[in-house]
This record gives sequence, C-alpha cells and structure tokens, in this order.
Amino acid sequence: MKDLSWLSRTEALIGREGLEKLADSHVMVLGLGGVGSYAAEFICRAGVGKMTIIDGDTVDPSNRNRQLPALATNHGMAKAQIMQRRLLDINPELDLHVVEEFVVPERIPALLDLKPDYIVEAIDSVTPKLFLIRQAYAAQVPFVSSMGAGGKVDPTKIRIADISESYNCKLAHHIRKKLRKHDIRTGVKVAFSTELPDKSSLLYTDGSNFKKSAYGTMSYLPAAFGGAIASVAIRDLLERD
Repeated sequence: MKDLSWLSRTEALIGREGLEKLADSHVMVLGLGGVGSYAAEFICRAGVGKMTIIDGDTVDPSNRNRQLPALATNHGMAKAQIMQRRLLDINPELDLHVVEEFVVPERIPALLDLKPDYIVEAIDSVTPKLFLIRQAYAAQVPFVSSMGAGGKVDPTKIRIADISESYNCKLAHHIRKKLRKHDIRTGVKVAFSTELPDKSSLLYTDGSNFKKSAYGTMSYLPAAFGGAIASVAIRDLLERD
C-alpha cells in the first residue's frame, strides 16, 4: 500500500476517493521544455501514481530563462534524466517510465501502446505534435495539447477550450487547418493564449527536430501554460470541471 500521507493537503481538497483515483492513474507527458517540465512536476505533486515522461533534449544555457530542469550547473545533461531524479525526489513511490528520445511520428504508436489514462502534450515541433494529436484522437485516449506560449507576457490570457474555439494563436490556427484535412474539427482540447504574440521576438532556428522558428519567451509564461494543462489532466481524471 502506497504512503499517501504526504498528500494530506490534496486530500483535504479532493477527498480520499479522489486521491486514490489519481494514485491509480497513468499520465504521459510528451516534451519536458518550458511547458512540459512544469506540467510534469505539477502532475507528480498532485499524487498521480504512474507517469511516463518523454524528451530527448539536453539542457542548453538558453533554457535557463524558462525551463524547470535548466540550471547553470547542468548544461548538456539530459532533461529527462534531470526530471526523473526530481520527480522521484518528490514521490519516491512514483511508478516512473522515462523515454529519453525526441518525439518523432514513427515512434508515437509505440508510445500509445503504453496505455496512458491521459496524455499531456507539450511538444514544441509541429509535425510530431500534429501526429500525436491525430493518433491520440483516433485511439480515443484523453489528452490536452499546449499551443503557442512564445512571444507573450500575460498569463491571464491563457484559455482552455476546444481547438475549434481558439483564436489569436498562430500555432493553433496552423494545427486546425492540418486537422481539417483529416476530418478532425472538434474534440481536441487545447491551452492557448488570446494575447497576440510580439512578432519582433521571432527567432529562426537550424530546423532540427522539425522546428524552424521560435518566439522569445518570458520566464513565467511557459510555466503558466504547464500549470494550465496539468490542471486539465488532473480535473479530467477526477471528472471535475
């Protein structure tokens, strides 16, 4: 029997039944950058008993302004390994599966075979993000997807909605168009911001790992997105609005 005593404050809010529901749940988090790393920690601290975390990247100095794993002392270390230690330090009894690889389309079916109860998608590259959404939708696995957190500074503009109701988000607009080609128009829950991005902060990358560009980011905004999508996963597992 797992020790749930460290979750006494959580139990006071959701009750013993809710606590046990989370302890028996398996949540998969794809991407451990500025959004996904915080989402993973919040999900762990909520008492979810089984997690799968997936990321193939290492810490770069430029990550330190916004990513939970990134410190001046661990440049070059795998984010998945850092988060593994951190999550197990929070909950030593966590059943944690770590996949230290970039999320690529051809690997997604095997990841879905791990049978998560819920998927939290925080991939920052369009092609694997789109493929994951399509595959999870087809498999009827509950999930929430993070849209664009870059180029924005106001966390109060973050919204949770069906992707068909999103606006002012270039990434969500692009994903919507692509999904329509596969006859998917609704049924995709997303976190997005109604704040228009600061276009002057757009940066171009080397195009590796399906990513050609990115906006500048403020320290707290990706974390706020992470908290938002973690809350969706927890509330959906508990069947709370």
